Amino acid sequence: MSTKTKQLVFIDDSGDPGFKVDKGATSHFVIACIIFDDSLVAEETAVAIKKYRRSIGFPDNMEFKFTKSKNEIKKGFLKTISKFDFRVRAIVVDKSIVRSQELKFFKDSFYNFFIKEVLSKSKDSLHNSRIRLDGHGNRLFKRNLSTYLRRELNSNDKKIMKNMRLVDSKKDVLIQMADMIAGAIRRSYDNRKKENKIYRKIISKKIENCWEFK
Repeated sequence: MSTKTKQLVFIDDSGDPGFKVDKGATSHFVIACIIFDDSLVAEETAVAIKKYRRSIGFPDNMEFKFTKSKNEIKKGFLKTISKFDFRVRAIVVDKSIVRSQELKFFKDSFYNFFIKEVLSKSKDSLHNSRIRLDGHGNRLFKRNLSTYLRRELNSNDKKIMKNMRLVDSKKDVLIQMADMIAGAIRRSYDNRKKENKIYRKIISKKIENCWEFK
């Protein structure tokens, strides 16, 4: 198998599954899929992120997180990765329009449903993909998620997902990249924040699809 056939997908989210917005829950929830059609490009992007981290004086084990980064760091990070060949497919959930009681009260159902939705909307773009997901949090839940996705996405005539692995975001800069992009997209929906559109604009040409849940 050639390097170029090894499609890699890195997934992370921004926001939370809670619905008590008046008590601090986010109004929107975003799941972003970062798709590399060439695994060599993924490696090159990872190296560029590590070089950027050193260039700003961060230690090698410093994790990039959108919500914890200063504005200039966010801009520099997004400008660094925008030079590489990858695609972004994302789903944005405005919680005010969600009516399902199961999605409102069961966090696992909420997460399962929307990650399946964004991957289902990407069926024509994903082929035998190696999916990587942040392994922090409830590991049993995310292992069950892998089984769920296989059942929902793969069929006898088409295999969207080859495998799904949990990775440590502290050690994987491409999962950190997914976090930064998901954060940039969610920030564009927050009109209370300054520069809420600027981050998404930097990576706008990389966004193949940003589906707003209806």
